[in-house]
Amino acid sequence: MERSQVRRTAALVGVLTFATLLAACSSSGGGNAGGGGCTTVNMASSPEKVSLLTQLASDFNNSKAAHDNGCSTVKVQNKSSGAAADLLSSGWPDDPSNPRPVVWSPAAASWGAIVNQRRADQGQPPLAPADAKPIQVTPLVIAMPRPMAEALGWPATPIGWADILALARDPNGWASKGHPEWGPFKLGKTNLNFSTSGLNATIAQYYAATGKQRDLSIEDLNRPDVDAFAKGVESSVVHYGDTTLTFLNNWYRNDSQGTALTYVSAVAVEEKSVIDYNKGNPDGILQPGERPRPPRVPLVAVYPKEGTLFSDSPFYILNADWVTPQQRTAAQAFERFIAQPENQRKALSFGFRPGNPAVAVGDPIVSANGVDPNQPQTTLGVPAPPVLVSIIQKWDANRKQARVMLVIDVSGSMGDQAGGGSTKLDLAKQAAVQALNQFGPNDQVGLRIFSTGISPRPPTDYLDLVPIGPVSAQREQLAAKIQSLVPTSGTPLYTTAVASYNDLKRTFDPAKINAVVLLTDGKNEDPRNNDLDATLAALRAGSEGVSATPVRLFTIAYGHDADKNVLRQMSEATNAASYDASDPQTINNVFTNVISNF
Repeated sequence: MERSQVRRTAALVGVLTFATLLAACSSSGGGNAGGGGCTTVNMASSPEKVSLLTQLASDFNNSKAAHDNGCSTVKVQNKSSGAAADLLSSGWPDDPSNPRPVVWSPAAASWGAIVNQRRADQGQPPLAPADAKPIQVTPLVIAMPRPMAEALGWPATPIGWADILALARDPNGWASKGHPEWGPFKLGKTNLNFSTSGLNATIAQYYAATGKQRDLSIEDLNRPDVDAFAKGVESSVVHYGDTTLTFLNNWYRNDSQGTALTYVSAVAVEEKSVIDYNKGNPDGILQPGERPRPPRVPLVAVYPKEGTLFSDSPFYILNADWVTPQQRTAAQAFERFIAQPENQRKALSFGFRPGNPAVAVGDPIVSANGVDPNQPQTTLGVPAPPVLVSIIQKWDANRKQARVMLVIDVSGSMGDQAGGGSTKLDLAKQAAVQALNQFGPNDQVGLRIFSTGISPRPPTDYLDLVPIGPVSAQREQLAAKIQSLVPTSGTPLYTTAVASYNDLKRTFDPAKINAVVLLTDGKNEDPRNNDLDATLAALRAGSEGVSATPVRLFTIAYGHDADKNVLRQMSEATNAASYDASDPQTINNVFTNVISNF
């Protein structure tokens, strides 16, 4: 046989052997190692890099690297950093629908430190190894519409958190910078119990208040002047969010309507998000057939002059008792695969800076995309674990307070079975009662229910069971009223939504986040008011421009019959978000996500 034919034959055998391995892996059902099947590596990833890791996992699963030590497959699930940290701190339950991770990659290593500290406080060993390497990195920035940043002197004049606080405290707002048409300065910020950008922004704010760049201490946090600085920044927040995508998508939608400059003035996000936004892809995910549209008003990344932190996306192979030796070996193979230069360049193509320092930073991290590859000039030190835990506790006390009306649909369809012997209303009541515990003691909450003819006197379509008041004083009353709800009649959705929205505007409290949370399982069933366009116009009229009474309507589409499209439009009309609870069994998690806005 000729040498070239030998080579072709050997190559063909290699290809067939590898194909056989792939087939064996894909047919094994994804269980743990054993019986010649594949070893499954479940990976929990923070949301901003799920698309990247899903692609890398697919590439790995179809590569020779996944079969060097048997057969292994990586499965990536989306889990916010804070939510995963809570689960790992309290003992992640063994639930097939929410599998315990072998690998955890929060957005920043600070979350690993928080988990280990919480476990140490409980007398438990650490889960997150101290020597984890980054998948990629991206710095925290203050994203601002370019005209607003230029009004503050960007790019020649450095801008920092102290400047943000001064402008937020100025009663003249943007008029002090020659732009009264932009209204007051408004900051968007994520809830740091869930989001790394919120956590890093709060850490940076404390450093700015102390003048330090590292070694932040618990004593620093408790200084009266530092505490006042932190409260001052939080007071300028329009509302919080579970992720920055809420703000970016709202910004992008307002941009298409020409109102980007009056929605929000600045949002603490990761550098990668500015790149995505300016490319016309605000959530970083392009749906099939979707064509990005660059915004009319681009964002720029302001690197705070006091310094900033990097989200370093550590690759934690957890030191957990549920991680088998086979899974650890497979996870290590995936880690080596990610670190390869060609895969680090894939991270760069997604807008991240490579975690492997051997791979140079380049496009798309360029000035044309509103970012600066030469920044940040100052990197802040990550505080010690006890300080990180204290920052979260301090934020819970210092965050802007909320004033919320809970509006719950009690129409007849809420009595439908939702599985396990419970009705949809049963599950909603349990979730709503649990959600009350997520409000702070100084938050204000009221309860309204709606259904056709539910009140004996006008207005007949809704009924206030508990007026808005301090939740600490009426938590038990709210819970008791929620527990007593029963289903009846139809769904006057449009009338109730507009009336609730207008009631909050009429009684607006400028020191609080004012919002309506409306849960419904159906469509509008009110023949007296069946005009969606008029409903949206009424909601939009109160939120456009520089409204002095910004109220947001957060909606929950509950069950498969809820009109998700209509509810989304209603929320977007008020620059809020709509949440999907098509599966009633998910309502607890959905309520948690909704309440994270306050």
